[in-house]
Amino acid sequence: MLKAVILIGGPQKGTRFRPLSFEVPKPLFPVAGVPMVQHHIEACSKVPNLKEILLIGFYQPNEALNSFLLKAQQEFKVAIRYLQEYSALGTGGGIYHFRDQILSGGPQAFFVMNADVCSEFPLVSMLDFHKQHGGSQSYVILGTTANRTQSLNYGCIVANRDTQEVLHYVEKPGTFVSDIINCGIYLFSPSIFQHIAEVFQQNQQELQLEENSSWQRMEVIRLEQDVFSTLAGRGKLYVYKTEGCWSQIKSAGSAIYASRLYLSQYGTTHPERLASTKEGGPTIRGNVYIHPTANVDPSAVLGPNVSIGMGVTVAAGVRIRESIILHGAVLQDHSCVLNTIVGWDSMVGRWARVEGTPSDPNPNDPYSKIDSETLFRDGKLTPSITILGCNVSIPAEVVILNSIVLPHKELSRSFKNQIIL
Repeated sequence: MLKAVILIGGPQKGTRFRPLSFEVPKPLFPVAGVPMVQHHIEACSKVPNLKEILLIGFYQPNEALNSFLLKAQQEFKVAIRYLQEYSALGTGGGIYHFRDQILSGGPQAFFVMNADVCSEFPLVSMLDFHKQHGGSQSYVILGTTANRTQSLNYGCIVANRDTQEVLHYVEKPGTFVSDIINCGIYLFSPSIFQHIAEVFQQNQQELQLEENSSWQRMEVIRLEQDVFSTLAGRGKLYVYKTEGCWSQIKSAGSAIYASRLYLSQYGTTHPERLASTKEGGPTIRGNVYIHPTANVDPSAVLGPNVSIGMGVTVAAGVRIRESIILHGAVLQDHSCVLNTIVGWDSMVGRWARVEGTPSDPNPNDPYSKIDSETLFRDGKLTPSITILGCNVSIPAEVVILNSIVLPHKELSRSFKNQIIL
């Protein structure tokens, strides 16, 4: 019997995802037409003998989250529960806090996934690899390759080439360590909790020596820095390298890239989700998802890599490329939307142009890795794609270029390289 844990974070996290996270918890943000975390749940539901999925985070349970979980349970025929942390406990602290729930029923192993990653989720392959590499006493990290510059933004893994044992692990190193990076997807045997307990006890001892220390800090444990770095080289931690697509969804800008990756997967996994050019319908170029309730004029041209949400209106002559158009948005006649996220219930006026600048190294290769921190360079917010928050109104015949517009704004003129508060 297996289980899966998905770490969904909470409202204090995901600040780089603003203004989109103002309206919906980040894990429920639609990527390629379905909530971000649904891709994880669907992948888990295909693993034989996986009986339960636990979401761990510190969001207050709300109507959106509850109704999503109920629908997902019915659709994927797997038990799903949400466990709420009392505060942010880190990637290891959350699973340690809820270890009794994870271990109830006696799972032989359990997956742990970060909600903000986009992947092909080779979970069954990880299971086979786990059985071949020590089984009950070993742990597996999913890894992929990145270039030397990109690797500095991630956890870096030095592994034995023959056995794939992790010999050295460094989180976001200052200099180049390895081109194998941590994908934020793990497979653990229950014995991992012994190693997390050691960190917990160490935290306890350190805090007892401090005056005015908060007892809550004892439970803040980071898998990457606190556990993996100490397990490396002890014959228990292994890396399974995937050749499949992978990216992180940290900033709002990286959601467009993740959407592109998932849309490219739909060709084999969900061909029914991809639109095609039909007589009397819009022109479709490349991979495009259109929600059944959207109203798209036959003269519109969509794609490649476009996702159209529920109840969206796309009027005559509209051109959309590399963009996500969210629930209830209206794109009026002959408007042009490129490399943009258009927020819920926003409106783009006639002949207006809303455009961002793509930042990935090779736009023709859906599998090329991207620095997903596109909106944050050198600690400064530097817009590259354009993001319209919810209920933004763009007037006719203006140009909005490389800008972020916060919710409920009615613009009156063109903007370039601006954050419009």
